[in-house]
Amino acid sequence: METEQKFKTKTGFCHILSDKIVLTRDGVIGNVAELTTGKNIYRILTIYGVLAIFFLYKAYQSMENQEWFWTIMFGGIGIYLIYSIIKSSNYSATPVIERNKIKNVEFKPAKKFLTRSYFKVDFEQNGGKTKSRLIMLPGSLNDGTNETEKALGIMKSAGLI
Repeated sequence: METEQKFKTKTGFCHILSDKIVLTRDGVIGNVAELTTGKNIYRILTIYGVLAIFFLYKAYQSMENQEWFWTIMFGGIGIYLIYSIIKSSNYSATPVIERNKIKNVEFKPAKKFLTRSYFKVDFEQNGGKTKSRLIMLPGSLNDGTNETEKALGIMKSAGLI
């Protein structure tokens, strides 16, 4: 294996080293991602929480006024946001993952015109808790098919998949 292999991600590059995986952010998209999430995901989950409270409050107000359509709409959005918070609380935005702490790496292929391909890396954090890191690959407008094949080849040659 080479000392470093890298492939393009949605917001920058993923560097596969012999002892760790390093995710770097590049360009405008990477800068926006850095502002919104930083090194942990709790900032964006807090925003989702505030929005969920707002939508549930609007659903309650609509229910008092017997506006059933808006009650269902706002309530559904609020419940979906709470579900997303619970589901996402196990994710991490850490830019460095030690290879000896990696428990599992899964590849999820893209659904044409709907989703992007990504790797889900399960690893152990310093506290012993298992977290997941999603490595999103470029979409179809950014040569996603070729980049996905390249990334999959690198992950296989590195022995991660």
